Amino acid sequence: MITVGIDTTPLTNLNAFRGVGYYTQNLVENLETGKEKVKVISGQWRDFWPTVDLIHFPYFDLFFNTLPFSKKRPTVVTIHDCIPLVLAKFYPVGIRGKLNLIKQKVSLAGVKAIITDSQSSQKDIVKYLKVPPEKVSVVYLAASKIFKPIRSSTVLRRIMVKYGLPESFVLYVGDVNYNKNIPCLIDALAALSEKKISLVLVGKAFENEELPEVKQIKEKVAKMNLAERVKFLGYVPMEDLVAIYNLASVYCQPSLYEGFGLQILEAMACGVPVITANVSSLPEVAGNAAVLVDPNDSKQLALNLQTVINDLTLRKKMIKLGFAQVKKFSWERTAQETLKIYEKILAS
Repeated sequence: MITVGIDTTPLTNLNAFRGVGYYTQNLVENLETGKEKVKVISGQWRDFWPTVDLIHFPYFDLFFNTLPFSKKRPTVVTIHDCIPLVLAKFYPVGIRGKLNLIKQKVSLAGVKAIITDSQSSQKDIVKYLKVPPEKVSVVYLAASKIFKPIRSSTVLRRIMVKYGLPESFVLYVGDVNYNKNIPCLIDALAALSEKKISLVLVGKAFENEELPEVKQIKEKVAKMNLAERVKFLGYVPMEDLVAIYNLASVYCQPSLYEGFGLQILEAMACGVPVITANVSSLPEVAGNAAVLVDPNDSKQLALNLQTVINDLTLRKKMIKLGFAQVKKFSWERTAQETLKIYEKILAS
């Protein structure tokens, strides 16, 4: 029996609404189902370290000191991506951030294993953080089981009315960072020949009017006279989000870079055709079930959106392939593979 302590700091701050918090929550819950092999203690690592065999930090900030120098127990850390280093030109960090990055790299040398979400991120970690390849293991994430088709027209109609959703819309779910490439998605919307199609943007970050990225997006929407066709929803409860996925004509993730791309699987699990970018981890996650596009070509994106929305034969094929793709990922498997890494560390 292994006693592992998982530092759940991401669940106490804004990360709770992001992928890091989602990962932390699901990892803890699914490890706890294997009680015959592992005992999970969660909380702040300073509170539980004397009582555990191993400590897992399910997050790693490149520019803040999130990983302690002194490793009180064998330590595992999850690094989801290195996007601010890959796209460094668009993520200025200043002197303090650069110094903290040096500290974080030094601290990484003392961990027993690094977990990451994709082969793409594994290559980045080795390249940018100067970590030996054998130290980095890929463990894929998964969509929660709550994401599934909704057959009740009453439920769908209620959510449509509640959020004032249009009949036909492209859906995006996520953050507003540069790598998300939302301006390109807005350009693609403007280029659509069918002007009845709208864009629905979901994510807590859209609620923050002071964020430069949000200001830029809203100014672009206004300048292009798209205000009536772009809907900002902000944070949406998980149950409602499932229905919104179900109502979407197509889900689009046009990111310039992603460590994983969880929303692709969520959309597929709900029976929604997916269009995503042909870069970084996105082809890994999407497999052959999505249309892959150049994230720098808004006209190509627009043409593909138009085709996927209107071609019923293609839609049926994509939905079927999407359901098959989603089955390759599960949180049970994520937990099992993570547990194997714990066991390997303690055995050595």
